[in-house]
Amino acid sequence: MKRTLLTLICSLFALAASADEGMWLPSLISQRIDDMRAKGFRLTAEDIYSINKASMKDAVVLFDGGCTGELISAEGLLLTNHHCGYDAIQSHSSVEHDYLTHGFWAMSRAQELPNEKLNVKFLVRMEEVTDRLAAGQTQEEIVRRAEAEGKGYKAAVEQMYYGNQQFLFVYEQFDDVRLVAAPPSSIGKFGGDTDNWMWPRHTGDFSLF
Repeated sequence: MKRTLLTLICSLFALAASADEGMWLPSLISQRIDDMRAKGFRLTAEDIYSINKASMKDAVVLFDGGCTGELISAEGLLLTNHHCGYDAIQSHSSVEHDYLTHGFWAMSRAQELPNEKLNVKFLVRMEEVTDRLAAGQTQEEIVRRAEAEGKGYKAAVEQMYYGNQQFLFVYEQFDDVRLVAAPPSSIGKFGGDTDNWMWPRHTGDFSLF
């Protein structure tokens, strides 16, 4: 199930009560945190989303523009779905080295496989820019200024709440993304798309980069 970084983080905060269920933007989670903590949630709003200190948003990446990945080591090892890494695994597969069928495991840094045009993005910050757009600034101008804030920064303006609000998302992009491991497709793709949408799942839907 492909998810954007925003969708994954927001889905963590969905509330069960019918009157206020749904997904909430990470930067606005402080508006919900009292109710969440009253229901047993232990983290603070700063633990989830913070610009000035490490928070949950720094552990989740936008993988290849449409999937999510989670950092699982201090050296940048990340975990994502098998189907999210499928194209990279396929691009390195051949008759002699059928990584899709048999899987792949790099036993050293030298064996990791580079992937041209594959990138991951970390969310740096987000902010509402509805008023700035209404005042006459263009999306292009807002994005250009945001990307000039740091090396490797990429930005986008996205519409939320049925187009009633616009938010700027600023990411730090990394382009050196190497395939580290993938299980055989008999494990990573077990059950196919049908199983992908059923719970509990029975597939080892993962790959490492």
